Amino acid sequence: MDRTAEMKRRLVSTELAAMAAGVSDGTIRKWASRGKINRFGSPQKALYDLDELMRLVVGASVRPHSSDRA
Repeated sequence: MDRTAEMKRRLVSTELAAMAAGVSDGTIRKWASRGKINRFGSPQKALYDLDELMRLVVGASVRPHSSDRA
C-alpha cells in the first residue's frame, strides 16, 4: 500500500474502536486475531482503521436473523 493511502486511514485506539462498534475491547482484539479487521500501530499500542471497522459492523447488522426467514 502506498504512503498516501496509509496516511488517509482514520486509526483509533482499541478503546475508541470498541466504543464506535458498540462492543467490548476484548471483542475488538478477538476480531483482529481472527483476521476480521487489521491491526496497526506498535506491539505496545494497537490501532484500528475506523472505516474498516464500520464496514464490518454494518455488514454484520444487515444479515437476516434465522427467525426472520420464514
